[in-house]
Amino acid sequence: MLSRVQRFRSADGTPIVADIVGAPDRPTVVLAHGGGQTRHSWNGALRALAGEGYRVINYDGRGHGDSGWSSDGVYTLDLRAQDLRAVLTGTTGPVALVGASMGGATAMKLVSDGYRPAALILVDIVPRPEKAGVQRIIAFMRGHPDGFASLEEAAAAIAAYNPDRPRPSSPEGLHRNLRLGADGRYRWHWDPMIVQRTEALERSEIEDAMAGLAQARSVPALVVRGMHSDVVSDESIDHFRTVLPHLEVFQVPGAGHMVAGDRNDAFNGGIVDFLHRHMPVMAS
Repeated sequence: MLSRVQRFRSADGTPIVADIVGAPDRPTVVLAHGGGQTRHSWNGALRALAGEGYRVINYDGRGHGDSGWSSDGVYTLDLRAQDLRAVLTGTTGPVALVGASMGGATAMKLVSDGYRPAALILVDIVPRPEKAGVQRIIAFMRGHPDGFASLEEAAAAIAAYNPDRPRPSSPEGLHRNLRLGADGRYRWHWDPMIVQRTEALERSEIEDAMAGLAQARSVPALVVRGMHSDVVSDESIDHFRTVLPHLEVFQVPGAGHMVAGDRNDAFNGGIVDFLHRHMPVMAS
């Protein structure tokens, strides 16, 4: 599988970097990672989807990984939706949007604004996420502002946040999520200004997208839910179904909020099945 790196320009000029596999006229799956992650968190999903014949665009969100940072330190959901729209430049075939957490909120915003994908897959995110779960994510992202002395120290912080996930035998894989500063300390590969936004503002922006989503009932939609997650609950799913009654739910046992990383094979199987039904490759 050969991928190429492509740079897009968002409406405000911010560069957005993506790995792309496949031709523009193929059914395209866009992967939008969660807050505090990079596009490399989707590596397993990219391989699985490309193996099924899909074109895949896997991009770093604004302020994350190799993409640009907002010059004024502002990170709104509207800006992120503009970034996603830019990433779709040149795509001519049908599109499925797959977004985890922040990426899912971005996808919901774009659909709310009138974009109509062939399918919408939201990974452990809904318009009204559980407050305690969101606050725990923000607390983790705000922690360790001075970075880490070693990869092992960073791995320990991740293990404390997600104790149910088996700890890797080596922390070397964290190189893609950390940057080494001139002071010799490792810091997360995203702009610290992102976490200056309040939890209330994050929630209000997502809920504001509800009205627009109600006009998108023709779009097949799936929520992939980690059964150990504290972000999505039965009540939040029921609330979402008042807007999208046809909403499907794929539950992944043993997975927390970071579903793809916790149970990658199960996650890939669930989304591939959904895509085969709603955006089959053979239809291109």
